[in-house]
Amino acid sequence: MAATWEESVTSSINAMYLLFSAYLVFVMQLGFAMLCAGSVRAKNAMNIMLTNVVDAVVGSLSFYLFGFAFAFGEGSNSNPFIGTNFFALKDIPSTSSYDYSFFLFQWAFAIAVAGITSGSIAERTQFSAYLIYSCFLSGFVYPVVVHWVWSSSGWLNPSSTSFLLFGSGAIDFAGSGVVHLVGGIAGFWGSFIEGPRVGRFDAFGKAIPIRGHNATLVVLGTFLLWFGWFGFNPGSFDKILVAYPDSTDEGNWTAVGRTAVVTTLAGSTSGIITLFGRRLLVGHWDALDVCNGVLGGFVAITSGCAVVEPWAAVVCGFIAAWVLIGLNMLALKLQFDDPLEATQLHGGCGAWGLIFTGLFAKEEFVVQAYDSGVVGTVRPYGLLMGGGWGLLGAQAVEALVIVGWVSLTMGPLFYILHKLNVLRISVDEEIAGLDVSSHGGHAYVHTDENQPRFYADYVRMQDNGS
Repeated sequence: MAATWEESVTSSINAMYLLFSAYLVFVMQLGFAMLCAGSVRAKNAMNIMLTNVVDAVVGSLSFYLFGFAFAFGEGSNSNPFIGTNFFALKDIPSTSSYDYSFFLFQWAFAIAVAGITSGSIAERTQFSAYLIYSCFLSGFVYPVVVHWVWSSSGWLNPSSTSFLLFGSGAIDFAGSGVVHLVGGIAGFWGSFIEGPRVGRFDAFGKAIPIRGHNATLVVLGTFLLWFGWFGFNPGSFDKILVAYPDSTDEGNWTAVGRTAVVTTLAGSTSGIITLFGRRLLVGHWDALDVCNGVLGGFVAITSGCAVVEPWAAVVCGFIAAWVLIGLNMLALKLQFDDPLEATQLHGGCGAWGLIFTGLFAKEEFVVQAYDSGVVGTVRPYGLLMGGGWGLLGAQAVEALVIVGWVSLTMGPLFYILHKLNVLRISVDEEIAGLDVSSHGGHAYVHTDENQPRFYADYVRMQDNGS
């Protein structure tokens, strides 16, 4: 049966909304690149910029060939663990499910995960290792988690018609767990297996600060990520022209605006709390700490952004700031070195975001987001909102299985790369900097004539004692 003119217009507007959201999410790649470049030393700027490009291009191909199929392939026999069709976008667009707009939106998410992990292992990793882990993470590890939570046949999906965990399913609307916790745990194992950068801790285990070389790039990257998050969270509705049957003037368009507001409030609250919290701890105002605080709030609200009130977003951001500050202090005590604080930020705040949703999700918003506004639907919602333990239990299960899955897949991969001596660079290369030792020269033009341009020049100068 041919679609009516009204249906065609509605579909076109929804497709344009999803495409525009995908473009915004892709801008986050530029944000990650700027944030990473500013957070490392100048001698490694070329390397970290190249790895961000590689994360995008390698992730694009792996997600096209395998990742989308593992994430959303359903086939004739639905598999709750992993998708089984749509490899290389065969049968896309599908009249019953997905089109190219949806693929592009999900692709932008997939390449963001690899970008998170690259920050954890920055300044000491061989370039070949980036190629291997990026392909594996975006093409297999991440898509399997996507299938669990976001595919209609996934065993954690909150809209499943055949099975709902604890009568609820896990609400991870835009991916505090699916995206950020996955990237954070993968980064943890890479950083843990590689060990700290040379000079990060002295012989007595005391931390030696290694600051990034360009605060301007860090701030620029933070604002680009903030901009992109308006596609990341509100865009996860997929469709904007969906009316709620119990209201004549409300629909997804209302929830989209609210989602953008709560995202802003969570990030802003976390940023200001981090500003004052770090001021009490270190004795000065630190712009870089505030940037990470803002991002921590965004990460935490990403799970429940569509189902909480604005006041709850302030609570989310407040606690996210202390989660980040506390985990950073713990990392120093354990001599864990993550140059971008990606494990603490995306892993820690991502886990808090899942729990937060289980505590503060509002019944009305849960029904609207996951039952298309069906009046009279009864389902678990936030524990502190009177909704019982079902949703919180499902959120905790999601957090635990993500940590377990990523640990069982990415942990062994990084360990094998380590044993094959293709993970970490040598001490001499690290001291010289990856730009000069692996990428043919520095990211910036130097006027110092004694500065070696290539790694061979650096070795020659060391041999001559100059």
